[in-house]
Amino acid sequence: MTMETARLVEQGRDHKVVSRVGHASKVGYHVNRAIKKRKCGKKIKHSVPSTVPIALQQLFVSCRQVFKGPGTVPSPHDVHNLCSILDKMRPEDVGLSRDLQFFKPKTVVQGTPRVTYTTIYECRNFSLCLLFIPATGVIPLHNHPEMTVFSKLLLGKMHIKSYDLVDPVNSDGSTPAPQFRLAKLKADSVFTSPCDTSVLYPTEGGNIHAFTAITPCAVLDVLGPPYSKEDDRDCSYYKDHPYAAYSNGEAAVTEGNGDCYGWLEEIEMPENSELDKIPYLGPQVNETSC
Repeated sequence: MTMETARLVEQGRDHKVVSRVGHASKVGYHVNRAIKKRKCGKKIKHSVPSTVPIALQQLFVSCRQVFKGPGTVPSPHDVHNLCSILDKMRPEDVGLSRDLQFFKPKTVVQGTPRVTYTTIYECRNFSLCLLFIPATGVIPLHNHPEMTVFSKLLLGKMHIKSYDLVDPVNSDGSTPAPQFRLAKLKADSVFTSPCDTSVLYPTEGGNIHAFTAITPCAVLDVLGPPYSKEDDRDCSYYKDHPYAAYSNGEAAVTEGNGDCYGWLEEIEMPENSELDKIPYLGPQVNETSC
């Protein structure tokens, strides 16, 4: 069966896909839907797909089994199974295609491009989200408190930098509060799709990370559990500093490996860093099949 590309629909219409004017934040969906135009209002009708891509449904069912709620971390076996599913996922599984206009921009965005996201599914235990990051777009250093996160780069090329705090908690369970926190550098590399799924955990695996898109990117994120201000899982932002700038003989760092460490300063949300939410127009998961 052939796939047809859905038109871009401006914010304010029935099925909006654009959240900001003046920025290259348009995202279309390469979906298995019949599209019919009406001459008078050029309104687009979408027929609901009769089937869900197998990979997306497998991911949804596995997440329901794996994520047990706040305060829990998936077992190594469950992590392996989820990674196996995500590693095989294609852009088309969530209604995307590299031929969409977003991934082939004709103009260069002036200033800081806005990053958009859409939610495929969300419950108390986990969420499935898509991030759309235009070229040169940045998601600054931020954390994932008490969360396990799987990230799959579906399309594009991006630089990822991540850290783990050396002292995430004190011996009494409280969180240290110095101005600068010592952190170990976990990743500082460029990734190109298709690539393996990355996994971060509550206190390791690069829990604090930043994304910088080199080309327009689409990232599928699985968060367990999701962010929640009500449950004290709000997002915090950081600025990193070279280890040598504030070194005072930390025991955790031996001579010669200072480049593997840095200092993180917690800051307010950087200007223009808030993500814009857009509706999800791709295939829907089937909740009644599990």
